[in-house]
Amino acid sequence: MASVTRLASERPVVIFSRSSCCMCHTIKTLFSEFGVNPAVYELDEIPAGREIEQALSRLGCNPTVPAVFIGGELVGGANQVMSLHLNRTLIPMLKRAGALWV
Repeated sequence: MASVTRLASERPVVIFSRSSCCMCHTIKTLFSEFGVNPAVYELDEIPAGREIEQALSRLGCNPTVPAVFIGGELVGGANQVMSLHLNRTLIPMLKRAGALWV
């Protein structure tokens, strides 16, 4: 759990992902199109991936990926991020976290 908290606080936007997950790809693309450069951790490609995924599950992420943190806080998965985007609250949140400057 501590490793997830530490990784999530290192950058304004952190995404825990799996390289083969289509929803993860969608969320990464969305942030990329905004001009956000998130830290992305592909859990199927890093040694501690299984432990991080278990920690995300304990934090309430279900499914565990994508798991998006903005400003060190867990936002949630694809549904939550897309809801924020559709409600027009995602961009202000990204600006407050320092991930967007425009």
